[in-house]
Amino acid sequence: SKDLKGAMEILIEQKRQKLSTVEKLDEHMDFASQLIFAQNRGDLTAENVNQCVLEMMIAAPDTLSVTLFFMLILIAEHPTVEEEMMREIETVVGKQELQT
Repeated sequence: SKDLKGAMEILIEQKRQKLSTVEKLDEHMDFASQLIFAQNRGDLTAENVNQCVLEMMIAAPDTLSVTLFFMLILIAEHPTVEEEMMREIETVVGKQELQT
């Protein structure tokens, strides 16, 4: 846990440095950036920012896997939607082979 926390602090500091050098902020405004700016305004502490990012990293894979699972079930239960999705993929990708 201490190693993960240390790694998060390093990543947040790298993000902070990147934000200080970019010309257009709107291209780099994600949730971590919003947290960093909230800290700069005094709305959050550095510990608050670190904790929020750490919780996002830990919780996101679990919620994402559950969401994907239910999405796949819903697609399987609605074959016409699946066919439409496949047509859309073929339209965009064409004859190229999909890569993982």
